[in-house]
Amino acid sequence: MSTNPLRHALSTMGGRDPHEKHRTATPLELFFDLTFVIAFGVAGNQFAHAVAEAHFGAGLLGFSFAMFAVIWAWINFTWFASAYDTDDWVFRVVTMVQMVGVLILAMGIEPMFHSIVDGDHVDNVAILIGYIIMRVALIFQWLRAARQDPERRETCLRYAKYLAVVQIGWVLALVIETDVLTTFLMAAPLFVLEMATPYFAERKIRTPWHAHHIAERYGLLAIIALGECLIGAIETLRAIVATHGWSVDAALVGFSGTGLAFAMWWIYFILPAGPALHLQRHRSWVFGYGHMIIFAAIAATGAGLHIAAYFIDHEAQVPAAGAVASIAIPIILFKVSLTTLYSIMLGRDRDLLVSTAVVVLALAGSIAMAAAGASVPLCMLEMMAVLGLSIAFDERRGHKGRAAALRRLEAAAG
Repeated sequence: MSTNPLRHALSTMGGRDPHEKHRTATPLELFFDLTFVIAFGVAGNQFAHAVAEAHFGAGLLGFSFAMFAVIWAWINFTWFASAYDTDDWVFRVVTMVQMVGVLILAMGIEPMFHSIVDGDHVDNVAILIGYIIMRVALIFQWLRAARQDPERRETCLRYAKYLAVVQIGWVLALVIETDVLTTFLMAAPLFVLEMATPYFAERKIRTPWHAHHIAERYGLLAIIALGECLIGAIETLRAIVATHGWSVDAALVGFSGTGLAFAMWWIYFILPAGPALHLQRHRSWVFGYGHMIIFAAIAATGAGLHIAAYFIDHEAQVPAAGAVASIAIPIILFKVSLTTLYSIMLGRDRDLLVSTAVVVLALAGSIAMAAAGASVPLCMLEMMAVLGLSIAFDERRGHKGRAAALRRLEAAAG
């Protein structure tokens, strides 16, 4: 880091102190995250359009591809910045290049969805160009770190080498035009190689990432993804007001849609992620990778709320049960994934497992309610009430288990 906070002169990328006091997200990291607001929004909107038009399979494929590209690129930047953020002018300019890549990727999401729905081929040109730009910029960052951090030179060079090899594969996927199935069969091994890169790069010497900084950064992206839920809630409310005017249903949708997003925020931050990750740095893999499902589930919940809006506007080719399921299933995935992550980080908590099981059954019950004729706003209210009750249960009993788990981890760490 530069010793002069008023000037961003070239600094040595020698690695940050992983135990640095009061480490927080930087303004550049927060600015970088704004590009992902756009990417999450476009992906969620396109997923909602596809499902509302009864193209669930095509929509899920497109959404999965977009979410992997967006979330994985963010994860890689975040862990690198946690270890090597110099905040000098070079780091800032290269980060700007990565932001340009995110924006190009976001521009490519809509044509990719349309091409998958049409079924002839996958229009992945813009999305892959944007992704490759982000990755090439990251390769430059790793090469710079390799030159300036002799202690971890081998690790940084492995990152750069493995990333470069995988990008060759993405370039081939970019130039070879194939049908939808072949395209995703080509992409699958590249996904695996991308995710294997950190493991093999750091198998000997680890990079100096900061546990509390990482936990904060993940929490901030969760909040960004939850913003999609709030937008979806407003869209659903707008649809009711536009169709029926202000009514009890409109009040239910406004209250329950906001309540669902708020409840997911509350549930996400139940885990003391910073202390848990600090005491168990070897769990970084499951913490980092497990969040991919959590982030995607949050974004999918926002898309589900958009689908509910289409249904209320009579623009969706799905039944009421399908509209409710588009909200309930992502929340179930969110809750189960989060509980699994908590159990790995802090140990199994019987109360949390029971609470999660009840939430899953109750949310599945909301789909049954819609199939039986209950209105979508009423089903949304039931889902919000279920999450609220699980939070109340945790506030009354769950905190004791987490405190005991942290004490055990601290004792084991010596």
